[in-house]
Amino acid sequence: MAKIAASSASASTSTTGKLVLRIKSNEGMKRSLRQTKSREETKANQNKSKQKIDAEKPKKPPTAFFYFFSFSFLREDFRKEYQQQNPDVKSMRDIGKACGEKWKTMTYEEKVQYYDIATEKRAEFDRATTEYNKKKQNGEYEDTDEESEYDE
Repeated sequence: MAKIAASSASASTSTTGKLVLRIKSNEGMKRSLRQTKSREETKANQNKSKQKIDAEKPKKPPTAFFYFFSFSFLREDFRKEYQQQNPDVKSMRDIGKACGEKWKTMTYEEKVQYYDIATEKRAEFDRATTEYNKKKQNGEYEDTDEESEYDE
């Protein structure tokens, strides 16, 4: 038990003759442990990012809000209206936030057109996914060891 106490603390006598226990800081050990863990985490993240991406796999479709956001920028109706009301705001971040707030306040009837587009795209995605899975099970999409353009 004396060895354990000596490793984490040092004892000395003070001028009054009492035994004073000084506890050493483990901060240096903690810091090196944190650095080691962070190095291991970055290596794990690198391994995850090098997973092969299947170029044949269908991509997920955007949500209804994304269609509202992108169509409002394509037609520029929301953006023009917002910039007329706020001429000093030029940041895309602020415009995007305002677009999100507008989406929250819109009624379902106003959102229906965007939900319809999103539903159609989702149905196309589901059909493409089922076709992809059938072809993959039949062996039409073989896993190759060649690196794709995304594996860089």
